[in-house]
Amino acid sequence: MHFRVSLSAAVLSVAAAMAAAASPATAVSSGPSAAAVSPAAPGSGRRSVDGEVVFRRVCAACHLGLAQTPDAGVNPYESRSLGHAVPRELLHMYSPEAILNVLTNGKMQAQGALLTAQERRAVAEFASGRRFGAKPEDPALEDGKPCADPAPMSDPERGARWNGWGNGIANTRYQPLSRGGLTAADLPRLRLEWAFGFVNVASVRSQPAVVGGRLFVASENGRVHALNARTGCTYWSFKAEAGVATALSVGRYRSAAGSRGYAVYFGDRKANVYAVDAQSGRLIWTRKVDSHPAASLTGSPTVYDGRVFVPVQGIGEESRATSGDYACCTFRGSVSALDASTGRVVWKTYTVAPSRPRAKSKDGVEMYGPAGGGIWSAPTVDPQRGLLYVATGNGYAGPPQPTTDAVMALDLRTGAVRWARQVLAGDIWVMGCNAHNPPDNPACPATLGADYDFSASPALARVGARELLVLPQKSGLAFALDPDHEGRIVWRYRIGRGSGLGGEWGAAIEGGVAYFGVADLLTQTPGGMRAVRLADGTALWRKSPPKPLCGTRLGCSVGQGAALTAIPGAVLSGALDGGLRAYSTRDGRILWIYDCNRAFKTVNGVPAHGGAMDGPGPVVAGGMLYVNSGNGGLMGSPGNVLLAFGLPGH
Repeated sequence: MHFRVSLSAAVLSVAAAMAAAASPATAVSSGPSAAAVSPAAPGSGRRSVDGEVVFRRVCAACHLGLAQTPDAGVNPYESRSLGHAVPRELLHMYSPEAILNVLTNGKMQAQGALLTAQERRAVAEFASGRRFGAKPEDPALEDGKPCADPAPMSDPERGARWNGWGNGIANTRYQPLSRGGLTAADLPRLRLEWAFGFVNVASVRSQPAVVGGRLFVASENGRVHALNARTGCTYWSFKAEAGVATALSVGRYRSAAGSRGYAVYFGDRKANVYAVDAQSGRLIWTRKVDSHPAASLTGSPTVYDGRVFVPVQGIGEESRATSGDYACCTFRGSVSALDASTGRVVWKTYTVAPSRPRAKSKDGVEMYGPAGGGIWSAPTVDPQRGLLYVATGNGYAGPPQPTTDAVMALDLRTGAVRWARQVLAGDIWVMGCNAHNPPDNPACPATLGADYDFSASPALARVGARELLVLPQKSGLAFALDPDHEGRIVWRYRIGRGSGLGGEWGAAIEGGVAYFGVADLLTQTPGGMRAVRLADGTALWRKSPPKPLCGTRLGCSVGQGAALTAIPGAVLSGALDGGLRAYSTRDGRILWIYDCNRAFKTVNGVPAHGGAMDGPGPVVAGGMLYVNSGNGGLMGSPGNVLLAFGLPGH
């Protein structure tokens, strides 16, 4: 199964989720609002655009249809068929500036590309229920105060550091004292040292890297920054073509002239990969790794031995099944190996077979398949076996593939598929389809799947004389696979009820124990923590969901699907209620809580507010703890801030 053919040329139209920025939800009227019309400038000669008309034409199919009631509770989506798009009732949480950024730089840019600049502004005002500010904020304002002493970066491969998604190519997300400088005993003494704000965003999905005394971080407006890890002053800033949601990784490169240096590697939501000189911020190269309109990079690049391994997902196509005029579906997940010095594609491997015509809709539109199998997480490198492991998502169109909802092992050198272990067969999910669908609607599967993709990296962990691949799934199950026997399942452990909404973004592993947070967003009991013995999958302790810090407002959830981070004696968990919690690895009691639900004074002068945390986890390095706060969406509150904690007098 080594798929290497080109994608079909299909046009993407409307997609799955809109995420953006802050302020309380308000009641929504179905008629025109004060923000429904975006007037043209006097004397411009341009006709005004009605934002409500644009919204109902382009957005309504996904964002209308959920009737809210006062007693809906913290999860109004349980047992509903709306899908995974933010309902109109919650869009008033977001500013028009943040919605416009999502349509131009973020996860909705494929939809935004179908609109004129006027239409994007008008629909942003209508969806938010308010007008743009008199003076729009320039994202360049977030670049902040230049460092007074721009000293050269110290050796990135020595001393305190957290590099890449999982703090190393094995993705175990454990930070030893020698690099992290913190243990469980230190956590109650942590204090906020500084904060850094991001302009016009409502979600901060990029995980920082800390190496050589510098902190590298990015945001959904496409700006990437090199900051002083101690003070937050700015060494340089770089502007990508689209929003950046991946973690950042630092690795070696060689210039065309033969000189050596270190580059920061990251990807954007238009499937572009970048190498930027870590010292100067100069662009070394950029490479588009997939031309499909739905292709996007959320899983972080992994750097190893002169190559950059890049995963691709395509959630944007999942929402098109009910549109009779769309040729559903042609996106295929993939991973590319790039030369770290030049960006040259060494190999590219797709996760499912080539898409082919399979049926026509009642409107006469040709449907395609198979499709899907996106990769949401950072690849894991196994140098001993010469393998690269990736975890895949659900299918978008049949026929069913044996490589969706699976862990795949690829040859590091060639990309050839060595084995694949599927844990759930036939999971074909697309927004808007019913649980059972008639044959005259071939865009929808006959039986709708559960949407139980993998969103976590497989963690390669040693226990005794053997190694295991460990990862949680949205089904509420965690798995340990045997890499020496083609991924044979060694054990499975139920961590929660399971939920198609949200993600289980990553376990942390320390001292023979695997720790899992519980998302369970499509239930009335989201949240909780689990500790499991790595050797046999037996429970060591289980903790129930904590009391939500966000109260009882609509969409408030304490889901803990964000990636975990372990340090000696503690495991750190960011939650959708805006709480950052530290649990004792010994018995699971909570050692420390920080409530991010407030405004922060920032070192770069950008107004900033904390919010929900999902996706990336906390980063610990050099006696400091860093976390991005803000995850606007179906669950959780918007935010736009990076928080840096340290010890007094450190």
